[in-house]
Amino acid sequence: MGCVMKAVLKKLTSFQIILLGFAGVIFTGMLLLMLPVATASGKSAGFSDSLFTSVSAVCVTGLITQDTATYWSGFGQTVILFLIQIGGLGVVSSAMALVWLTGKRINLKQRSTMQEAVSAQQVGGVVRFTRFIVTVTFFIELMGCLMFMPVFCRELGFLKGLWYSVFHSVSAFCNAGFDLMGYKEQFSSLTSYSGNVLVNVTAMMLIICGGLGFATWDDIRENKLQFRKYRMQSKVILVTTGILLVVPMIYFFFVEFSGWDMSLKDKLLASAFHTVSPRTAGFNTVSFSSMKQGSICVIIVLMLIGGSSGSTAGGMKTNTLAVLVSSAVSVFKHRDDTDFFGRRIDDDNIHRASALLMLYLTLFISGGVAISVIEDLPLIDCMFETGSAVATVGLTTGITPSLGTASRCILMILMFIGRIGGLTFIFAGSIHDKKKFSRLPLDKISIG
Repeated sequence: MGCVMKAVLKKLTSFQIILLGFAGVIFTGMLLLMLPVATASGKSAGFSDSLFTSVSAVCVTGLITQDTATYWSGFGQTVILFLIQIGGLGVVSSAMALVWLTGKRINLKQRSTMQEAVSAQQVGGVVRFTRFIVTVTFFIELMGCLMFMPVFCRELGFLKGLWYSVFHSVSAFCNAGFDLMGYKEQFSSLTSYSGNVLVNVTAMMLIICGGLGFATWDDIRENKLQFRKYRMQSKVILVTTGILLVVPMIYFFFVEFSGWDMSLKDKLLASAFHTVSPRTAGFNTVSFSSMKQGSICVIIVLMLIGGSSGSTAGGMKTNTLAVLVSSAVSVFKHRDDTDFFGRRIDDDNIHRASALLMLYLTLFISGGVAISVIEDLPLIDCMFETGSAVATVGLTTGITPSLGTASRCILMILMFIGRIGGLTFIFAGSIHDKKKFSRLPLDKISIG
């Protein structure tokens, strides 16, 4: 049997291994959540709820059909936490970490798969990089847990407060958006902590750290504050992330929350939190039903952008956005090349960024229209859910628990594609032709 498995794996591409790895973990998680011990009532959860929850957890999305705190038992919540951790690290990274811990050798095929999974620049040093990913993940999650503990332990006692601190630290760093606040009010997320500075700041820092990407953290570790020595990708990610943190926050503070009956401190916290969380964490501290339609649209855009490549976050990624914007600027200025920080961007990267934008927009819009037609619900609400799903965010207007089977299947497909990556999903199912040495005749087509 082992020989057969090895023979099958040799025939699979790195993209197919990543896809099948995520599918395998989702199936295992579903089976565990279907056990009677996984629910608070002691009755076996339905196939639909178990599968949806497993997909959402592994894809670090946070959309749920049942309240995590009240429906699932301690065992069920632990299963969800492990699924989130595996999904956040990446199935391949998690598996390779176990191989590394057991002292086994990692062959070239496994290294190549790891390179694709963690978005490493090259195969060389990918094992060291995976060790760095595991170390950074657990260190930051530990720090987040320690920062949450004063609040949760004071409210819930030491043991339960410790569990809540661990759960929310992992969920925030992995950009999952799962919470255990349903004991106060079901599906309430962090709304009861909208004015708590420690909870807000800790959650935001964990989300940002998880969304920057491990390659960026490796750059920061090596070069400290010497920004000029950073790799070009790290510079692009940090600058783009900074812009995406400042500009939307200004919008929310002056346009959305300026008229709300809140203190200045609470307005600042709400503005900052709802700038950070939509890029792909899935927590919220205020109700979206009270927001302006314009603000909902801003949140949808932030969701689709997401975090950065090689991070725990989903979405099209900040570096993809930067390439698209820079490419457009080059066209506007009649320049032949797209560049950042004195470095030219390869045309293949521009083509991939354009394809990724088209793919995400197609999935987001078609999924939203389909659910709107099936459920007879407002299109903006449905598109909010599909944007949240394909970008693996987890924010919701509240319609997900009431959706029918067909609509849930649409969301699960979007979450799965969003987590493994749109291009990875396409490449896994495509047959790569051998490189052609001849090219078709060149012709022109009008644009615009």
